[in-house]
Amino acid sequence: MIDLTITEALQKLKSREISATELTSAYLDRIDKYGADLNCYITTTPERALSDAMAADERYANGTAKLLDGMPIAMKDLFATRGIRTTAASRMLENFVPQYESTVSQKFIDAGTVLLGKANLDEFAMGTFSKTSYFGAPVNPWQMEKRLTAGGSSGGSTSAVAAGLAIAATGTDTGGSIRFPSAVTGLVGLKPTYGLCSRWGCVAFASSLDTPGPIARTADDVALMLTAMAGHDDKDSTSAPNAHFESDGNLQPILGDGKTLKVGIIKELANVDVSPDMKQLFEKRIADLKSIGAEIVEVSIPNILDALAAYYIIAPAEASSNLARYDGMRYGLRVDGDGPYDTYKKTRAAGFGDEVQRRMIIGTAVLSSESYDVYFMQAARVRRMIADSFNAAFEQCDLIVCPSSAGTAMPLSSDLTPLEYYALDLFTVAMNLAGIPAASVPCGLASNGLPLGMQVVGKRFDDMRVLQLAKHIQQFANVDNRPTKIMGK
Repeated sequence: MIDLTITEALQKLKSREISATELTSAYLDRIDKYGADLNCYITTTPERALSDAMAADERYANGTAKLLDGMPIAMKDLFATRGIRTTAASRMLENFVPQYESTVSQKFIDAGTVLLGKANLDEFAMGTFSKTSYFGAPVNPWQMEKRLTAGGSSGGSTSAVAAGLAIAATGTDTGGSIRFPSAVTGLVGLKPTYGLCSRWGCVAFASSLDTPGPIARTADDVALMLTAMAGHDDKDSTSAPNAHFESDGNLQPILGDGKTLKVGIIKELANVDVSPDMKQLFEKRIADLKSIGAEIVEVSIPNILDALAAYYIIAPAEASSNLARYDGMRYGLRVDGDGPYDTYKKTRAAGFGDEVQRRMIIGTAVLSSESYDVYFMQAARVRRMIADSFNAAFEQCDLIVCPSSAGTAMPLSSDLTPLEYYALDLFTVAMNLAGIPAASVPCGLASNGLPLGMQVVGKRFDDMRVLQLAKHIQQFANVDNRPTKIMGK
């Protein structure tokens, strides 16, 4: 049962071929078997899951089934869940149990999903390999014996879905944290339009960049997840008004049968180093799109190679402000010192890991009176220029495609410097700065047998069109991402 997609599982539940309790039990058994080795969950909720599943079965029996009734999902441990530990993978919040529900997790409750547990991540979502987690890094189930990264920061979510320890999962994307993990685990992951999915109740990293989004095995499944997640929220001041999407789990073709579409390729990325496999597969998928009617056009995003520098000024600046609340006074870890100031110092030194401390120090520095105009305001101007460049590019094309990463998953033991880790976000951060939707979709397998992903990028609120083109690419690539195929069991 763990090889079923959401759309397949829903069909079997509606026809009463299987029950939600049976489906959930299959995932719980899988978690018992592989959860410890993969380290993809921080907290599992088996009792809650079985209770959710029994309630779903009752609704199927009386004809009141909901959109995603009985679907066993993982919730990234950044979303507050009432009565369930929410840690942000940090010692600072190791024992924090919120008494409220985030908007996104509440929407999934309302859609009838089954909560399997809270997925591992980089501490406060700051990282690329999920290695900064206080609870240890999750493992990529592809070639598991090699102990490869499942990406970050949503590495626990992608590890769980790829290994069949959840049928789908939520993630958040601040600079690529859904798309990069999805690419290296052979999944489809969408960073929606900023403001489409509410941030309320989601532990903040960089408020103007953080974007909750769905992760699943197919574009159709991601579209269903997005339907449940999207919508205006009065509790979130950045929530887009009238934001709403609907999907029945069967995205309509956007190409073929005489349909044409202008697909852009970014000129400035042409000479960026990528692996030979990535280059070859990208060109092959472009040829496939041409074969069904796509017109390929070159577009220019002049400042896209400056996006990384701008991002690593803006994101730490916002993080330093957001994380100032963790001082040992109101909630979370407290390490007593000699007076308030000493308590602040000891609490934050003990509660935050190295990467979080590094970004807070950088962020505080760029917001200082001496540096604000020189660094932060310059980065904000670059951000505006990048957004304007994307708007101009979309006057020449309907959608844009580019790689999700330069290559395949790397070993967790890789000894990279912080700057080398940051450079892995090169292909993804610009879309966060512009606030536009972007999905990573499997585009094939590299010569080492590991998956590679390419991005589809669209205009604001063109999220479903992005997924429509992603579905074409996924069909052409035909990567078998069934969990039993990936793990050989």
